[in-house]
Amino acid sequence: MKSASAGLPSPLGATVIDGGVNFSLFSRTATGVELLLFEREGDTKPTRVLPFDPVLNRTYHYWHTFVPNLKPGQIYAYRVTGPNDPDRGLRFNPDKTLLDPYGRGTVVPNAYHPDSARGNGNNMAVAMKSVVVDPSDYDWEGDTPLHHPSARTVIYEMHVKGMTRHPNSGVGERTRGTYIGLVEKIPYLVDLGITAVELLPVHAFDVHACPAGLVNYWGYQPVSYFSPHPHYSSRRDPLGPVTEFRDMVKALHKAGIEVILDVVFNHTAEGGHDGPTLCYRGIDNPTYYILENGGSRYADYSGCGNTLNANHPVVRRLIVDSLRYWVSEMHVDGFRFDLASILSRDSSGQPIPNPPVLWDIETDPILAGTKLIAEAWDAGGLYQVGSFVGDAWKEWNGRFRDDARDYFRGESGAVGRFADRMLGSHTVYGHKVREAEQSINFVTCHDGFSLNDLVSYNEKHNEANREENRDGANDNKSWNCGVEGPTSDPAIEAIRNRQVKNYLTVTALSLGVPMILMGDEVRRTQGGNNNFYCHDSEANWFDWSLVEKHADVFRFTKLLLSRRLLRDVTHEQQRKSLTDLIAGAKKAWHGVKLHQPDWGNSSHSIAFGAVLQKENLLIHLILNGYWEFLNFELPANPNGNPWRRWIDTHLPSPEDIVEWQSARPVTGNSYRAGPRSVAMLFTTIDHDTELNRSRPPA
Repeated sequence: MKSASAGLPSPLGATVIDGGVNFSLFSRTATGVELLLFEREGDTKPTRVLPFDPVLNRTYHYWHTFVPNLKPGQIYAYRVTGPNDPDRGLRFNPDKTLLDPYGRGTVVPNAYHPDSARGNGNNMAVAMKSVVVDPSDYDWEGDTPLHHPSARTVIYEMHVKGMTRHPNSGVGERTRGTYIGLVEKIPYLVDLGITAVELLPVHAFDVHACPAGLVNYWGYQPVSYFSPHPHYSSRRDPLGPVTEFRDMVKALHKAGIEVILDVVFNHTAEGGHDGPTLCYRGIDNPTYYILENGGSRYADYSGCGNTLNANHPVVRRLIVDSLRYWVSEMHVDGFRFDLASILSRDSSGQPIPNPPVLWDIETDPILAGTKLIAEAWDAGGLYQVGSFVGDAWKEWNGRFRDDARDYFRGESGAVGRFADRMLGSHTVYGHKVREAEQSINFVTCHDGFSLNDLVSYNEKHNEANREENRDGANDNKSWNCGVEGPTSDPAIEAIRNRQVKNYLTVTALSLGVPMILMGDEVRRTQGGNNNFYCHDSEANWFDWSLVEKHADVFRFTKLLLSRRLLRDVTHEQQRKSLTDLIAGAKKAWHGVKLHQPDWGNSSHSIAFGAVLQKENLLIHLILNGYWEFLNFELPANPNGNPWRRWIDTHLPSPEDIVEWQSARPVTGNSYRAGPRSVAMLFTTIDHDTELNRSRPPA
């Protein structure tokens, strides 16, 4: 067996090169490093221990070695020594087996639990470990990221495991809840009209990082930013998850569906001062985390016990290298950044005007064209919707969510705000001279009520989380339509069904990029739990019997997504700014009387007309948030063509939405809109038709 040699400091991680593998690890304050090689993830001792000589195997703060004859699939980890002085932020523990921050694969022994990574005991046999991966060893068959324009994007936020884990999913038992299991549901996504899946975290995470003895189901407890989560793979060999993830991406791309990853660069699973030592804490704690009180305390802007020191040069490099890897080697199309405002904080936790890491990401040439989506707030009170730094970032529009909910539950003063949200949230984004697609429009997401529960519960019901219903948001802006929870009352069910369709309609037709939560198209329920992160059970998985039970809602969503007409207004010019669009579009707001919109606090109805020049159409969108029927005057078509009804959520299926070419004429000069409903009418016009214009209040 050939002995190890000095190796090289670059690149970081485990890199397969001719004749073996080069290992490189950054640690500024370590006094010693050992590389541990294993045959299996649960071995009680390594097959080899390779100490790093501080002279021969260290360049600046990079510890490195070259080990000949190693192959992809090799399991490895580190042991790092140094001062243990928590008051100064130094938490080295040579008893702990550590993951490589740049590890491309992760294996998890069956007996793993984070408690083994606390205290001073040796945890080698049960510790998570890294895997050597050769990124070039895969046949992509010509696949590349798709780069769909945002104007033609419909996002489906989903959980990899939850999509197919249910026994009634129709997926084989061995592959249910896996990357390859998801491939079997691609025809469903295509049929629905989805162009991009936004996957809840797939970076390897700690499933046990959860209070009250439950499990971390959502995945917002990362341990490795380069490795796909191994438990989502049907394969148990060390390289299986990497290959299977790539197979999934390739299959989705063949169907024209982009892959967006929800990434968590704001904290890790190592938690606060009493958390486990899994990786970063035991390698270079002061570098990777924002520390307070001289280093003795972890800053917590994430609500999860620690905060990643994202603007430190080493951590910036790790974040950008991770994103580059997932784009260049795993072919993903974009990223949604969880609690992205944390990335604008410096090493003291203060917001800074031009955060280096955000500009590093935005200006990186490898990431050019990649979709970048920010959740523009954090748990420390920083809220940056409409003011997030950068030119290329899209934003989850939390104001669209809140104002849509307020409008359809009948909150006073919501009409003017929601009218602005429907036209791309000009009051939020107009000052940035950006396209309408900067706004990611959604009413529900993983965090909070599902759409069914939004219209079925006034209060959260999180007792199953074992925190005495204290967790989760208290203000959900929801309305149960008269009864809390499930009901057999057909009248209540009719209102709920209508409200679900109302929310889906405005999400799909408003200017911006629509995002739908997995299962909302079939009224998936969480039983009123608005913080369902800690349940890996049938209650949280996609129940495929709902596709038949709520076939009318699925059909409605499918036809709705097939033609998202209002969004075509933005693309007479592909990159026309929102400001220019709003100023130049042929449009008008109305009330029940033409050109007389009521923006008052007591108003609950509005109508909107717009000319779609690309299709020579005049559209008329009617929203009746009132609890009684209302008659809305209709504009006369100067060409004499009749109005036709495409959507009316008050009508029973299949009249609630029809195939576009089957839309029936509407007679008379007005339209009678049912209580709490949305209707969409259209008529053909000449290209130069003008409208009297009116604007919602600023």
